[in-house]
Amino acid sequence: MNYFSAYIYSIIGIKLLFILMAVIHIILKIKGKINSDLDKKILYWKERIEFVFIILMAILLIYIFNPRMPHTNLLNFEVKLLFYLFGFILIITADWKLFFHESKWFKYLQQSVGEKE
Repeated sequence: MNYFSAYIYSIIGIKLLFILMAVIHIILKIKGKINSDLDKKILYWKERIEFVFIILMAILLIYIFNPRMPHTNLLNFEVKLLFYLFGFILIITADWKLFFHESKWFKYLQQSVGEKE
């Protein structure tokens, strides 16, 4: 196994760890233990794991699409799947409230339709 494959598999492992933390958080939410110490620890680690995943994916993007030395021949199934999931994660975790509620065009649109702020 070369370094690139080990890097890809470590990203996949981190993503699986993130999914595990998210599932545990959902289970605790269903059981009504949303503000327990365990839930706070799970959320703490879930956020850190997500941050590490985003950083590792950004490094992977920089490595593969480097204009001076492109490595597009490394785009195998695992890398394509990671990029696909990375796109969804960025869309899902984006701060949409910031985009819609504070933008001037959205306020203008609300005023045009007649909704009050």
